[in-house]
Amino acid sequence: MISQLPDGARRIVELGGGTGVFTRALLDHGVAPSDLLVIELNKELHKLLARRFPEVHVERGDARDIQTVIRSSGFGHGPPVDAIISGLGLLSMTRTVQRAILEAAFSVLGPDGRFIQFTYGPVSPVARDLLSDIGLNFRRASVAWLNVPPATVYVFTRNKSRGIHAVRAEPRI
Repeated sequence: MISQLPDGARRIVELGGGTGVFTRALLDHGVAPSDLLVIELNKELHKLLARRFPEVHVERGDARDIQTVIRSSGFGHGPPVDAIISGLGLLSMTRTVQRAILEAAFSVLGPDGRFIQFTYGPVSPVARDLLSDIGLNFRRASVAWLNVPPATVYVFTRNKSRGIHAVRAEPRI
């Protein structure tokens, strides 16, 4: 997960902080606590994260409301987010929820921002047609074979090019 951060990434949001495994890895990697925002929906896990990482912005909220959480936490006073690290269970979510989370995430990411997703499935947790519809692409970055069950890391980014739409030409006479 950490190796997929863009070069020079500074401002990071973590979605679904859980028990803080990725939070600790980000801090150990050199991310400044003031440049890290962790969003956790579960009340008990939120309390645990806030106790373990008092120097980090730890907020209780829904990933679909990332813009609101960023504004209300004070984390929004700065440049755009460079990367989002996600441990959310996208595989078990509806397409509607997946769309809402990804659209919200990319609304706060800078132009070259990345959404880095940890998942237990052998394929992308988000269908290609949904990604295409919202202008994103993905790559399978790595597999954690020693994890039980094995886990895969996917990196989602904005499409760099736009599709060209066909235009019906007037018939030649």
